[in-house]
Amino acid sequence: MPAQARPAPARFAYVGCRTTRERNARGSGIGVYRLPDSGGPWTLVQSVDGLPNPSFLAFDRERHMLYAVHGDASEVSAFRVAPGDGRLAFVNGVTCRGRNPVHLAVDPSGRFLVVANHITAGAYVSSLAVLPIGAGGTLGEVIDHVPLAGTIGPHRTEQPFAKPHQVVFDPAGRFLAVPDKGLDLVTTFWLDADGRLRAASPPPARAREGAGPRHLAFHPRLPQVFVLNELSSSVMACGYDAETGAIAPRQEVSALPDTYIGFSRASEIEVSRDGRFVYASNRGHDSIATFAVDPDTGRLSPVGWVAAEGTTPRFCALDPSGERLFAANEDSDTIVSFPRNALTGCLSGGTVVARTGSPTCILFA
Repeated sequence: MPAQARPAPARFAYVGCRTTRERNARGSGIGVYRLPDSGGPWTLVQSVDGLPNPSFLAFDRERHMLYAVHGDASEVSAFRVAPGDGRLAFVNGVTCRGRNPVHLAVDPSGRFLVVANHITAGAYVSSLAVLPIGAGGTLGEVIDHVPLAGTIGPHRTEQPFAKPHQVVFDPAGRFLAVPDKGLDLVTTFWLDADGRLRAASPPPARAREGAGPRHLAFHPRLPQVFVLNELSSSVMACGYDAETGAIAPRQEVSALPDTYIGFSRASEIEVSRDGRFVYASNRGHDSIATFAVDPDTGRLSPVGWVAAEGTTPRFCALDPSGERLFAANEDSDTIVSFPRNALTGCLSGGTVVARTGSPTCILFA
């Protein structure tokens, strides 16, 4: 008698959001969704409510733990992920010694969590914080705290002080890249065995004045990194030296079509697993841009734009298969799925797969 085929493991998505009145938000907490085998609506499995602005999420390498920063607050939380149904169980929460933490990343060893804080101790000083990860994924108190300062940009409303907006380890796990929206810089650090951040020896990469580097994504194979500038709505294609951590801007292209002259701010950037395409979301134009990556030079060429099918696409990400890109439309409370052509990189018209308040981040497991 033939062996019975095992069912495919369930797939899940974890959605962060804004929740507070100050943000004019409608979210309630972290949403856990079961994904269908093919394109279609998501099924809500759990809503972890009562969390202030769980605006950005990160897994450990094994996806056994999920960590969340709480925007406009001063805490980071740890949750255990149930292996069967994907549900979250709160483990603990600790201060990150800053207000409005905006991004976080687990180091490749799994021993430390690095957090980017917009403001520190009520002063107009931003910082990076390192927290140890203990047994069972528990977070410990901050063991390193690095204030950031420098010459601020010309846009005093958007750039009144240093604003580290993301922390990303390179593909080798050797260096940590930090785009700073306030200083118009991308700085690289390395993390020593004791969890102390050290500035890499090359000088930071400098963006155009007033560009406002927000997020970046490394190419999966080539020595390239792509930096999304929020204020100028542009993408920089940069060379990357994996031995020194040096980032060298080589090209800047608009994330907006040349026919658009209205207000817009770029928000998220993603590189396809094969490294052939880059995607960027635009808030205001409310679109997802697609760029082709030259395999020899790493230069970007626009492929096209699709409407976000919602308002303020704060986040976008490809699912693990690369067959679909999902956008989190913060101000229209929707998550939209876009089928993707792997050969051309083009996205097709989007379909709403979930309705949820003020979504800001999506993680797939």
